[in-house]
Amino acid sequence: MLTLAILGFLAERPMHAYELKKRIAGLAGHVRTVSDGALYPAVSRLAESGWLTRHEEPGQGVAPRQVITLTGAGREELLRRLRNPAAQDITDGSKWVVVLSFLAQLPDSREQIAVLRRRWDFLSEPASFFYDGGRPLRADQMTDPFRRGVLTVARATKIAEKTWLEEILQELEDKAAGRRGQP
Repeated sequence: MLTLAILGFLAERPMHAYELKKRIAGLAGHVRTVSDGALYPAVSRLAESGWLTRHEEPGQGVAPRQVITLTGAGREELLRRLRNPAAQDITDGSKWVVVLSFLAQLPDSREQIAVLRRRWDFLSEPASFFYDGGRPLRADQMTDPFRRGVLTVARATKIAEKTWLEEILQELEDKAAGRRGQP
């Protein structure tokens, strides 16, 4: 997901490496911090792939700063990854946040709809963090109050996300059909 985040943020505009690191860290939140040991090798690999370029600019009272820019090939790779996210990118909550954060980069609302429908389908499947003989357990079946809490929060989150998905899918479907704002 680091690659997708780098490509996604650089699609918005060129950035200094430090700013890019801060933006990625903000997106990842407390779950996954971004170290220099992860970011700079990733940037180097992406530059070697031809997906971005780097050049130095004079710093303000400091050493020169590296500015990173997305190339045309990098934009195509970003769009490829957004059009066809891996199954785990749809099902893993942290990875899904990264995909969703850059989905607006896809120029065709039908492509956005296809990705959002995959998430809808995933959320529509029965699931739990806890199982009994392969059968997912619900919160009301849990005697452990903390596990019940995990399931209660997960269910509320799932309901909220599905509500939002219904709204955005309708909006995008109207847009794709050329019915902007019409009932």
